[in-house]
Amino acid sequence: MVSSPHEAMHRIFQQYPDLFSRVSEVLGVDIPPPTSATALPTDLTEARPVERRVDTLLRIETEHDGPFVLAIEAQAKKDPRKTASWPYYVSYLHNRYGLPVLLLVVCQDRATAEWAARPIAIGIRQWQTLALNPLVAGPHNMPVITDVAEARKDLALATLAAITHADNPDVGAILKTLSAALRDTPEAIADPIVELTAQGLGNRPAAQQWRNLVAVDLSFYKSFMSEEIRDEGRAQGRAQGRTQGRAESLRLVLEARGITITDEIREKIDNCNDPQLLHVWLNRAATAASVEEVFAGE
Repeated sequence: MVSSPHEAMHRIFQQYPDLFSRVSEVLGVDIPPPTSATALPTDLTEARPVERRVDTLLRIETEHDGPFVLAIEAQAKKDPRKTASWPYYVSYLHNRYGLPVLLLVVCQDRATAEWAARPIAIGIRQWQTLALNPLVAGPHNMPVITDVAEARKDLALATLAAITHADNPDVGAILKTLSAALRDTPEAIADPIVELTAQGLGNRPAAQQWRNLVAVDLSFYKSFMSEEIRDEGRAQGRAQGRTQGRAESLRLVLEARGITITDEIREKIDNCNDPQLLHVWLNRAATAASVEEVFAGE
């Protein structure tokens, strides 16, 4: 099953195709900025029962060096099968489109990134028939952005950097910076960044930190995740209202039936957060002759 971090690490390039030019600059590779980018079919399946799919595939146009095909793979862990599939992707794409092909691998942990960056050689000891050198972006070379002004300069790069540093001990500061950078950003720009960041963090503890940051100012965040948070808040509010209502009803019934409510019992009722249990007590209070009968067995 494809994970949310896996999707976010490559989908961000679908959302912001020109992000690659900044990533390549960060990685120390001199690739001209694109003049346009076109999403290509990601299905690399041949006319035989062997299915091969690259995560994201883009045709990048440049002003001086011409077009090239950019294949982007999100890699969560080491996978020995990639030493066979990645060269296949590159050779197939080169044959299909007749253009130079570049493979970018995005990772979230250093060990996987270092593994992915190893050259893949196909041939014999005396002669390499094919050599593949993936370009790798990960926590080992992506910037740690904790300056709001820097994040605002390039929100897409700041988002990818936050995703690749999901396991960084300082991820809280990174996410706080990104959240602050989005505060005055139009919704159309902020919404996909909020969602991609949430996807990229997956089920890590940092995901809850991001939700908390998003929830601070829901008047700004109008994304799907903020709607989810609002729904959760409404549900909690309704549950809390039911609990308070039943606690008040229980006290009124006890008082109406002349059953003494001690401070201890009042505290017991007020501290109960289980609406089902309060409902049981309320039903008992309608016929109980003493307070002991109401709370019997509790």
